[in-house]
Amino acid sequence: MVYYEVIVYTSNREGAVTLNDVFIKLVGTIGESKRTKLKSEKLTSGFSQGEVSSFTVSCDTSLGRLIWIELDKQSHDMFPVDTWFPDKVEVKSEEELTFTFPIYCWINDSEVHCFIEGTAQKGSDTCGRVAKTRSILTDNILEYFRKQDLEKRKKNYCWKENDGGLPHCIQADSVWSLPTEVWFSLVKGVEIGLTQTVGLASLKLKGLADCMDNWKNFDDIGCVFSCKTTKLSEHIQERWRHDDFFAYQFLNGANPMVIQRCTALPSNFPVTDDMLLHGQSLADEMKNGNIFLCNYKNFDGVQPNIINGKAQYLMAPLVLLQKTPNDKLMPIAIQLKQTPADDNPIFGPNDPKYDWLLAKTFVRSAEFTEHELNSHLLRTHLLAEVFAVSLLRSVSMVHPLYKLLMPHTRYTLQINILARKFLVSDTGFFKMHAASGGEALITILQRSLSSLTYRSLCIPDDIADRGLESVPNFYYRDDGLRLWNIINSFVKGILKYYYKSDKEVQNDSELQNWIGDIFEHGFLSRESSGIPQRFSTVDELVKFVTMVIFTCSAQHSAVNTGQFDYGGFMPNTPITLQLPPPIKKGLANENTLLQTLPMVSETVNGMAVMWLLSKPSSDFVALGQYREEYFTEETACEVIKVFQEELKKLSEGIKKRNESLEIPYTYMDPALMENSVAI
Repeated sequence: MVYYEVIVYTSNREGAVTLNDVFIKLVGTIGESKRTKLKSEKLTSGFSQGEVSSFTVSCDTSLGRLIWIELDKQSHDMFPVDTWFPDKVEVKSEEELTFTFPIYCWINDSEVHCFIEGTAQKGSDTCGRVAKTRSILTDNILEYFRKQDLEKRKKNYCWKENDGGLPHCIQADSVWSLPTEVWFSLVKGVEIGLTQTVGLASLKLKGLADCMDNWKNFDDIGCVFSCKTTKLSEHIQERWRHDDFFAYQFLNGANPMVIQRCTALPSNFPVTDDMLLHGQSLADEMKNGNIFLCNYKNFDGVQPNIINGKAQYLMAPLVLLQKTPNDKLMPIAIQLKQTPADDNPIFGPNDPKYDWLLAKTFVRSAEFTEHELNSHLLRTHLLAEVFAVSLLRSVSMVHPLYKLLMPHTRYTLQINILARKFLVSDTGFFKMHAASGGEALITILQRSLSSLTYRSLCIPDDIADRGLESVPNFYYRDDGLRLWNIINSFVKGILKYYYKSDKEVQNDSELQNWIGDIFEHGFLSRESSGIPQRFSTVDELVKFVTMVIFTCSAQHSAVNTGQFDYGGFMPNTPITLQLPPPIKKGLANENTLLQTLPMVSETVNGMAVMWLLSKPSSDFVALGQYREEYFTEETACEVIKVFQEELKKLSEGIKKRNESLEIPYTYMDPALMENSVAI
């Protein structure tokens, strides 16, 4: 008789316990065990939250090298079928060999679930480097297993085509139709309802949600805002009218993705020298690299939403900024429509106070739309979903790429299903409360995707292309580039361990299917995007995977975490505007501005959504927290350890730098950054 010690690690997350009977079968290269009940001396099955339970499975003869295990759980009269979340199973043989089987998914039925041993294997590994210690029979069994795994995944994770010109998404009508392996934890699912009601209750603003009145004065807005503030949002309430803070937000606010150095003035933006600070020449200042442009041309001609029967307004402004000798950016010109005309004046800081403030308010409202729909929704959430679905359909769970990327894509599908239902549907937040809802939303997303490039997703290329390498006090760039380099070094260490040559990359069918799926379903086979259609070299693979991890973690943090900080005080980031832009100078006053701003109901509903979206969950998983069971190879584990140490150093450096800043920049701090697009 041969005995195997089976150690089951039940997750420490809420609801992970099971009271059902759990059965296991061990499958090896030369045999398999009987289906065995994992018995416990306790009254219950012994799979409590966070518990490590040990059992013995006996076999007539040795099973050889273990390949996979089969788990199932069955209810009995006392306890119906429940949910269980085992992290992993370890099996120790009498030869003192330990086999690890990563699980990390919910098991909430009575079906048999198979889990393969944790040693990573590329798509080309039949008799490759990893397989050298195995027999040909073992390789054939594993090849059969991964093919069956992928066949099942392609049935479970199907593509759905969205409206024309948008990335494809997961075919799932609700969260409950998703496979349990990609569900949120119970805690995260309860906390994130993505409804205004939850946010309104949290902010104690529920009674104002249906108020159709305009704001009478700014003090009233401040009183409502004071129900829930952050240190930064309080600072913004004090500074939102100031020109230097208006400009600062283009660098380190919630959306640092629009500003670019201006080397030639657009022909439709006829700014003259007399609008510059200190009487300088526009041509000279552009030559010296001191002029910057923010252009919202994707909004030109978009039909804004109608809210409560009333037309709303969304402009396509152009903004020109100038760097001063003391290294501050200052706005010098704003044109609210793309086409120059007598009824489309260019506003400047020397214009009457409320003309200039109203012009800046129209820019900040356009900035809300650009941030939420392009920088946040499209460039992090929707792309992360494409990366995730492609991974789940194309790459076996034993593949090193799957192990590398799964922690960064795990929660994306569920959060995006919730977002489509509660935020961007026909009855969602944008349609009900934002100028960019309805037809405008689809048009803006289509235009944004059509102009999206691979280089713009890679922060070193993006910063260079926007000419922002030497702009002072640009903390998004400084922290982001350091983080990109750390992630890149980590990815290189992992992938170059498994891929010793470019040919191994070229021959990996799972890898090539993954990038092919992304090119087709995410970028709609648009070659001008620059997205690879296949990988030819290890370096190409390393860069692309670095971009995926950066997008799902760092970039999402940069454009997600500050939403309430910068948008909670509504006048700084209006989600809609009720009056058309001024066509003549000298007519605006405080009352004009108040009537232009969103009504009370839109204000508080906007606050509620931004509060929810920027609120971290209680079971937050920070960047770099790879479970060691994802990789069992010693070299890979060492690379992960170095990665974590480098992230810690970066975090400490950011904290030290922030001590000297009036406005700390924390959105790229790895210690505060979720591993995946989850909120």
